[in-house]
Amino acid sequence: MINQDVKVIQPNGILDATQADHLKDEVNHCLSAGAGCILIDFQDVTFMDSSGLAALISAVRLVRDQGKKLCLCSVNQQIKMLLELTSVDQIFQVFGNQEEFYAQAAD
Repeated sequence: MINQDVKVIQPNGILDATQADHLKDEVNHCLSAGAGCILIDFQDVTFMDSSGLAALISAVRLVRDQGKKLCLCSVNQQIKMLLELTSVDQIFQVFGNQEEFYAQAAD
């Protein structure tokens, strides 16, 4: 599935307006560093609000505009519910964790 350079972003705490710009900056940095695929690992994120969701949508647009891929993993129940209620889960490929991502990437 994935044969390009993967960069992992691991936000932590609460993904809200105060962290949204930082997430976008990290995505831009990964793209500048030549990432073909960006994996955002939510393992250490305890909560995400609408500002965090908006940052994700902005990030996926930016990544796709450059012909790259953005995936998510390790989303908790609250984030999963937010993605599903807003139908944003349809635009992301979501994996259980990094191990699952890399296992499927090897296929």
